[in-house]
Amino acid sequence: MTKSVLCVDDSASIRQMVSFTLESAGYAPDTAVDGADALTKLDQNKYQLIITDLNMPNLDGIGMIKKVREMPQHAGVPIVMLTTESDEGKKQEGKAAGATGWIVKPFDQTKLVAVVNKLIGA
Repeated sequence: MTKSVLCVDDSASIRQMVSFTLESAGYAPDTAVDGADALTKLDQNKYQLIITDLNMPNLDGIGMIKKVREMPQHAGVPIVMLTTESDEGKKQEGKAAGATGWIVKPFDQTKLVAVVNKLIGA
């Protein structure tokens, strides 16, 4: 079974790049434009992994992670932050909210696949 990954980012080019990278690695990517859109998708689908940006309109990455962690059906899903933020305080805030990992943009496609493989395996 192909593992599905939800990519949440307000940048269309990042969503495309992450989707393309994951698809090439054998995953089934789905996308959401912000945290609120992601929560709607999570109501309808089950994902093995969520990759999210931090700074987004409507609902940011940390706010979204907190909400996802309150959903019993998604509570154990690994969530990776993919953001331009490299601030240690923000990383701690993300971790406290329930983020599993943190990748700083611009990201290396090989590194992204390695992290995904490590967390959920193709």
